[in-house]
Amino acid sequence: MSTWILRRPALPTLAWWKQWRPEVSTETLVASAALFFTLACNGLFWRSALAVHPGSLRLAASLFFLLTGVHALLLGLLVWRWNARIMLTVLLLVSLAAAHYMGRYHIYLDADMLRNILATDRKESGELITPSLLWPLALAATPAWCVWRVQLQRHAFPRAMLRRAALLLVAVAAIACGGLLASQDVSSLLRGHREVRYLATPANILVGLPRAMRGDNPVHHAPKLPIGTDARATPPAPGSKPRLLVIVVGETVRAANWGLNGYARQTTPELGGIGVVNFPDMHSCGTATEVSLPCMFSPWGRHDYDEARIRGHQSLLHVLEHAGIATLWRDNQSGCKGVCEGLAIERLDEATDPALCADGRCLDEILLEQLGEQARARPGDRVVVLHPLGNHGPSYFERYPARFRRYTPTCDTPDLGRCSREQIVNSYDNAVLYTDHLLRRTIDTLGRLDDYDTAMIYLSDHGESLGENGLYLHGLPWAIAPEQQTRVPMAMWFSAGFAADRKLDLACLRERATQRADHDNLFSSVLGLMQVRTSLYERQRDLFAGCAPEG
Repeated sequence: MSTWILRRPALPTLAWWKQWRPEVSTETLVASAALFFTLACNGLFWRSALAVHPGSLRLAASLFFLLTGVHALLLGLLVWRWNARIMLTVLLLVSLAAAHYMGRYHIYLDADMLRNILATDRKESGELITPSLLWPLALAATPAWCVWRVQLQRHAFPRAMLRRAALLLVAVAAIACGGLLASQDVSSLLRGHREVRYLATPANILVGLPRAMRGDNPVHHAPKLPIGTDARATPPAPGSKPRLLVIVVGETVRAANWGLNGYARQTTPELGGIGVVNFPDMHSCGTATEVSLPCMFSPWGRHDYDEARIRGHQSLLHVLEHAGIATLWRDNQSGCKGVCEGLAIERLDEATDPALCADGRCLDEILLEQLGEQARARPGDRVVVLHPLGNHGPSYFERYPARFRRYTPTCDTPDLGRCSREQIVNSYDNAVLYTDHLLRRTIDTLGRLDDYDTAMIYLSDHGESLGENGLYLHGLPWAIAPEQQTRVPMAMWFSAGFAADRKLDLACLRERATQRADHDNLFSSVLGLMQVRTSLYERQRDLFAGCAPEG
C-alpha cells in the first residue's frame, strides 16, 4: 500500500529584494538616470514645450532625444564610480522636489532663482515644506534604493575611459539626432520661448548652480569694492533741524493690487487719506529680493546691469556714509543682501515682543519699535531703511494680524495648491492692507519726531503672480517676467519742515509722479534729496530734479 505525502508548494520568498544586487557599469547607471530624469522630472517642461506645437510627435521625439542626451552628457561628466551613489541620490531628491515646486507654482530655475534659494533663510524655507512635498520624496525612494542596491563594475583605467568616452559620444549623437529630427520646430521653440530651457530638470540646476555660486553670493563672499568716496554733503543752514529719511523697502507688493493705483479694492485706505505722493507707473529692477535689493541701491541698476559689478561694489548706503550721513538698516526679513555690509544693521526678525511676535515670526510693526531712539543714536542727518516681511509668499495669511482679515475666505496654508485663486488673492490683499497700516504708522511716528525734519519713501522690491497664466509667487527671469512681477508701488511723504527746508515743490513732484519711474531712480534721487554731491549722481535719474534746488 503506497503512502502519499502531500507537501505545500514553497512560497516565493518575500525577501527577494535582499538578493537583488545586479551588476551594472557606471555608464549604464548614468544612462538609466538620464532617462528617468527626462520622463519623471520634467512635467512642466513637456507641457510648456509641446504647447507651442500641439500634437507634434516629431517635436516630442526630438525633445526626448535632446533632453535625454543633455542629461547623459552632463551626468557623464560629473558622475563617476566613486561618487555615483551620493551624486545621483542627491540629484534624485533635488530634481523631484524642484519638479514639484515648478509644477505647483510654475516657476523657472535660472541662476537668479537658484541664488534666491541659496539665500533663503530657515523661516522662508520652512513655509515651503508642506505635506504635498511627501509625494515627490516618496517617488524618489524607489530609484534611490536601486542606485544603492546595484553593484558597480570595476574596470581598468584605460577601459573605463574608453567606456566613458563612448557614453559621451552617444550622448552627443542623441543631442544631434534630436536637433535634426525637428530642427525647425526646435529652433522656433528656442527662439520664441527661450525660458523653456530653465524648466529642463536637473540640467537647469547643474548648469545654473555654478553661475549662481560665481562671484559674490550667499556661499562665497568677497569684500565689497568702494564707490562714491568723493561724496560730500551740503552743509546744513544755520539753525536748521537734521533730516531723517526713512526708506521702506516693501516685500512682494505688486502695483496691480495697490489701492492708490486704482485697484478695484481700496487696499490703501490709510495712505489715501493723508495725501502721499503716489507713483502709479513704477517698475522693479528684478523679480526677486536677491536681485532687486542690490540693484536698486546700486548706481548701475537695470539700465547698465552688470550683476558681478553690482554685487562686488558698495551701495547707496555706503556713499551716504562717505558723505557723513549715518545709515541704519532695520530688518524683519532675510537680511540686506550685501547692501548694508559693514554698516549698522538691526535684526528684528528674532524679536520676542509678545504683542507682535509669535512662533518665530514678527509682524512688521516691530520695525517701528524704538525707531526714534535708534535714529537719535547718531547726530546729524540720517537715512534709515526698514525692510519688512510684507507680502512674502506663500504664507500671505501670516503677514497680517486678525483684525486685517477683511477679505474672505482666505487661504490659511502655505500650500497654495489647496486654495482657490479667490482665497489666495483675498489673503494677499489683506497683507497689502496691513502694509498700508504700517506705512501710516511710520508716517505718524516720523511726525512726532519734533527734533527732525522727516520724510518717507516707500517702494516694493518686486511684484507677485497670483495665478495669472498659471503662475504663482515670483522670481521668473526678468526678461520674460509678466508685469505682475515687475510693476510695483512707490509712495512718498514729507513733513512740512522737510519740504520747506529742502524747498521741495510738491505740486511739481506730483506731476513727475504721473510719469514712468523705476528702481534705477532711487540711487540719484536719494542723493539729490539729501544734497549729496558725488560723481556717481545722475541728474536725469533724480525724481526730485526740477522740483527742488540742486545741492
